[in-house]
Amino acid sequence: MSDYRTVQELKSISPEIAAPFRGIYILKRKETRTAKNGNPFLKVELGDAHGSFNANAFGDSPVFEALDPAAEGCIVRVSGKTEHFNDLFSPKLQAAEVIDAAEAEAEGMLRQLVEVPPEPAAELWADLVEGIAAIGHPQLRDTVQRVIDETEQSFRTAPAAISMHHAYRHGLLEHTVHMLRNCRALLPLYPQVDPDLAIAGVIVHDIGKLEEYEGEFSAKTSRTGTLQGHVVLGFRIVRKAALQSHLNADLTERLEHIVLSHQGELAWGAAAMAATPEAVFVSMIDNLDAKMGMVQRALRNAGEGDEFSEKLLGLQTRLLLTPPDKSAAPA
Repeated sequence: MSDYRTVQELKSISPEIAAPFRGIYILKRKETRTAKNGNPFLKVELGDAHGSFNANAFGDSPVFEALDPAAEGCIVRVSGKTEHFNDLFSPKLQAAEVIDAAEAEAEGMLRQLVEVPPEPAAELWADLVEGIAAIGHPQLRDTVQRVIDETEQSFRTAPAAISMHHAYRHGLLEHTVHMLRNCRALLPLYPQVDPDLAIAGVIVHDIGKLEEYEGEFSAKTSRTGTLQGHVVLGFRIVRKAALQSHLNADLTERLEHIVLSHQGELAWGAAAMAATPEAVFVSMIDNLDAKMGMVQRALRNAGEGDEFSEKLLGLQTRLLLTPPDKSAAPA
């Protein structure tokens, strides 16, 4: 049996114990900072399919020498001791080396590295396909189908974000399908929302993320993503497909508006505020699933006995992980 520890196993170790460990993880983030004494150090995020943690590597350490030239998204083998700082898991790294996927596979750890949704990707894709078929307007349905046909290979595997929500393999597909399920369940309550536009908008709202992010094991923002962002990129993809499908000008503009406004607030990256019933509807469902995706992931990755998660940036708080006590109150 391997002596490598997953992130979840590490976090389940009592904070009172400084336990030695070895692990194989993905270098998800790396940032060079300067200490108070003027020396450089690295703040790194290491993770696997079970979560992630942050650690520091100071300039005079062998860990710094190993990780300083390493690229984000590479696979690293590390050893160290578990530690906590301000109630956060922050282990002390003692050794590190970059390894390739073949070596991680030989160690039996490659499958442990890539986080995926709990629901099989094939089932999610089947729901997406069924959702496209539910769009009644032929040119609108053809517009969405063109978008999916041209992006299918990347859409099936892409993450929905770098760190905020659904930030793992198949994450964009999971996020889109969960939104689609919410959309179709809620549409009967809001007859003012056009079902065809709402479903189409849900499916294509984040399509620009397929160009915004890149990386096999860990997503990072591409050059195009930095310069344009997924809202603008998605707008361009949808406009091209609409023109090719001969979608009329009004429906084209309304579908584009959903893409441009789905972020909800200008401060969050929206190019416009939602100004149609369908755009308001899609932006609210997007916000709901993004936040509940954070909740679901925190619950999945919780360590045994954990009462609260670490602070979740998207929720601006820690999440209570224990289920409600539904026992009868004492008489």
